[in-house]
Amino acid sequence: MAHDINSADRPSDEEAPLLVTKDGAVVVLTLNRPDRRNALNRAMRKALKKELWRADGDDDVRVVVITGAGTSFSSGVDLPEALSGPPPRTEGVTPTQVIRGTSKPVIAAVNGPCYTGGYELAVNCSFIIASERAEFADTHAQIGLLNGWGGSAMLPRMIGLPAAIQFILSGEPIDGATAARIGLANEVVPHEDLMTRTLDIAGRIAAGHPGAVQRMLRLLKEGAGTSLSHALGLEAEASVTYRSDGADVGARFSKRRAEKN
Repeated sequence: MAHDINSADRPSDEEAPLLVTKDGAVVVLTLNRPDRRNALNRAMRKALKKELWRADGDDDVRVVVITGAGTSFSSGVDLPEALSGPPPRTEGVTPTQVIRGTSKPVIAAVNGPCYTGGYELAVNCSFIIASERAEFADTHAQIGLLNGWGGSAMLPRMIGLPAAIQFILSGEPIDGATAARIGLANEVVPHEDLMTRTLDIAGRIAAGHPGAVQRMLRLLKEGAGTSLSHALGLEAEASVTYRSDGADVGARFSKRRAEKN
């Protein structure tokens, strides 16, 4: 069962811009400004980076899930705040840079509207599971801004260049079913099943050998977008340099075989 972790050094749920719970080896980070459609303000961005770093350094954490409180995933960067103070670029590394550098899988569970900076946050995760109520849009071009969190780099690699051009330049929203059809989301599920399905996938990943999971994730990231020969070379090199604990692997295999029988 999910429970709060390290609650002593965090504000109350009503005040916290980010809720942190743990379900076994899975940490769930919930964007928590539902009255503002989970707009990413400074406090939320700071908390998100902090908790991602914390999870990455915790051997008991195998997978991270990011979702939103209320009816939205995120409407993007809090523009009124950004326009009235220092811009987000003055804050050092972005949350999406931290996500891309994380050694553990990060799953976006998109529960509702996922716009602009929120969409960039989601596409930088390892993959997306979408609710049937999910809606994706990138409105940067419509309001005179450019992607700054990796959206223009990541999206063509996920859905292809023509579809990415249409999505980014038009600003037209697409629903969860369309997102799954074009490859933006891995799956679209009934809204009430979103977290159950996401945590089931996360649990399956967490049950794997931690060293192998992290090394495979790194291998997949490094090989993506490169030539086939380069990706095969990376795999060949990894197979020589990586050695898991043979006894541990044997024990896991025997246990799973026994469970199946």
